Amino acid sequence: MAVTATTPATRPSAATSRTGAAAVTAALALLVAALAVVDITQGTAAVGAGEVWKALTGRADPADASVVIASRLPRAAAGLLVGAVLGMAGAALQAVSRNVLASPDTLAVNAGSYLALGLAAVTGVSLPLFASSGVAFVGGLAAAAVVLGLSGLGAGTVRLVLAGSALTLGLTAITEGLLLLFPQQTEGLYQWNQGSISQNGFDGVLQMAPLAVAGLVGLLLVARRVDALALGDDAARGLGVPVRPTRITAVVLAALLSAAAVTLAGPIGFVGLCAPALVRPLARRFRAFTRARASLSLAGLTGAALVLGSDVLLRAVVPADVAVAVPTGVATSLVGAVFLIVMATRVRDTAGAAASERLRIRSRAVFLTTTAVLVAVVVGVTIAAVLLGDSKLLLGDVVNWAQGRAGRTVGFVLDTRVPRVLAALLAGAALALAGTLVQAVTRNPLAEPGILGVSGGAALGAVLLVTTAPVAGSWSLAGAAFAGAAISSVVVFGLAARGGFQQNRLVLVGFGVATGTAALISLLIVLTDPFNATKALTWLSGSTYGRTLPDVVPLAAVLTVGVLVAVLRRTELDLISLDEDTPRLLGLNLSRGRLGFLVLSVLLSATAVAAAGTIGFVGLVAPHAARALVGRQHARVVPVAVLLGAVLVCTADLTGRTVIAPAQLGAGLMTAVIGTPYFLHLLMRGRR
Repeated sequence: MAVTATTPATRPSAATSRTGAAAVTAALALLVAALAVVDITQGTAAVGAGEVWKALTGRADPADASVVIASRLPRAAAGLLVGAVLGMAGAALQAVSRNVLASPDTLAVNAGSYLALGLAAVTGVSLPLFASSGVAFVGGLAAAAVVLGLSGLGAGTVRLVLAGSALTLGLTAITEGLLLLFPQQTEGLYQWNQGSISQNGFDGVLQMAPLAVAGLVGLLLVARRVDALALGDDAARGLGVPVRPTRITAVVLAALLSAAAVTLAGPIGFVGLCAPALVRPLARRFRAFTRARASLSLAGLTGAALVLGSDVLLRAVVPADVAVAVPTGVATSLVGAVFLIVMATRVRDTAGAAASERLRIRSRAVFLTTTAVLVAVVVGVTIAAVLLGDSKLLLGDVVNWAQGRAGRTVGFVLDTRVPRVLAALLAGAALALAGTLVQAVTRNPLAEPGILGVSGGAALGAVLLVTTAPVAGSWSLAGAAFAGAAISSVVVFGLAARGGFQQNRLVLVGFGVATGTAALISLLIVLTDPFNATKALTWLSGSTYGRTLPDVVPLAAVLTVGVLVAVLRRTELDLISLDEDTPRLLGLNLSRGRLGFLVLSVLLSATAVAAAGTIGFVGLVAPHAARALVGRQHARVVPVAVLLGAVLVCTADLTGRTVIAPAQLGAGLMTAVIGTPYFLHLLMRGRR
């Protein structure tokens, strides 16, 4: 009786699910078709829907037909192809890694492809489009392998996002260094990296379509094995599924799809993240979408709708002549950044604030010896930075300059070099102190102003001023940077504070804000005057070029206040970094203390960015090294971290302007090259 009662009920349910899934798929396909039609009617030329129809039926004027056939149809076709392959690639990566944030963006696939193509461009070899896709595939696959190896398949979201964002910063820094060193060979590569579906015409679409088809067919062939992986590794092995080969195959195929997209249109951000996320609620409602084959197809349609929808929305909101210059990737990155922030606030966070390490106490002799050695190193690095450069000087020249008795040539060199050295020293010290405060307040050893989006907000404010008011003074630049950092920090720390600065929420919101600010900065650079764009790019590389003594005055003032506050309130920092309960038991106002230290860290980060551009990883490396050397008492950590930060940035600035002189690399690029391996080492050590 039980069987006869349940069987009829089960079959209609399955049939209803299949019917609903078919209806959803059909509706989404119609939406994609409608967006494609609207996209074809948009553009700078006065060619509307009527002219488009005449062009498609062969009855239009030659000029109108040329616009439709040579420009608009290839753009829509590229949008369809790029969106579909990125959506499927993201769905495959999330399925095999069991991580809802796995995508070509968070796995540094785009950054790896960007670097690989940059290296190919530097060689001066002109590659056809298909060969470029092979280069992009190798670079993207290598980056994904590193991130997945460090984060671990099936691991938490934080480790994957941290590994991916850190590797992205490092690889992008190297690529931007190549752009600055080889401007002729890499001409146009920066604009390509912003992502645009209008780059290669029908020829590009036709060349990349076979790669996309090959990747899609491959994913459909391993779809059953991917379904088995969802049951868990042990269950999949019990069903005879080779777990490791299946994962590797899926990752390789996803990288192939991403390479096709990135070769055709450049990096189109966050489509691979958002499309599968939009499919997941449908999979919970319609069981037919729980199968990999169905979910991959639906993610492909959703990705196409996202890319075409972003392009249509951009051209509907922005004037046509301006929309032509705005890359599609900027629009999708902004949408994706908002999507990621919203997702971070809704996802259940199971990784609360980091457990505090044991309060190691080193002997006083160790602290004094370490401090003395670091002071000597700072003095030595400062002297070397003043004496070395494109023109080498002697100590006597510096003494004469200080006394006002130097010659014109020596005076000019030192008038331009000394402010650069001071800017590097003070910026490194300020970023190290800001990182120390942020890590103490959030009790997250991997928190850093750059990764959490604070430096990105400061950079956005400063670039906005640089590109709109190039003659603005140092105090105005510092104020603009602080305004940007303040807005981004309110978003990051305000949302992360709900629940006690839990690691997942803090990192995810910070990553979303950092991505959004980077997209807005790219938008400003693309739309601005070319001279100001070059100035902004040089400044973003963390360069101290062109700094004057008035430029470092705001940073010196803020750093002095910051060090005094941190030293005077060192006991409160120790207590806040322990846990939630101890400060309250001792009568401390935890919320007010946190707010004060966070405001101070934002102010330090903003003035450092205003004085020396965007310099990453110093706020991570210096506090970590300081705690390893002298223990965790902030009375000792603060001075040691400040000295280490000054040494690191000054050394990076000195290296960047002497190793390949007369060409120069910004200190930010050098610290990224140094800091990325260290950051990845910390992640690997944490995994062990």
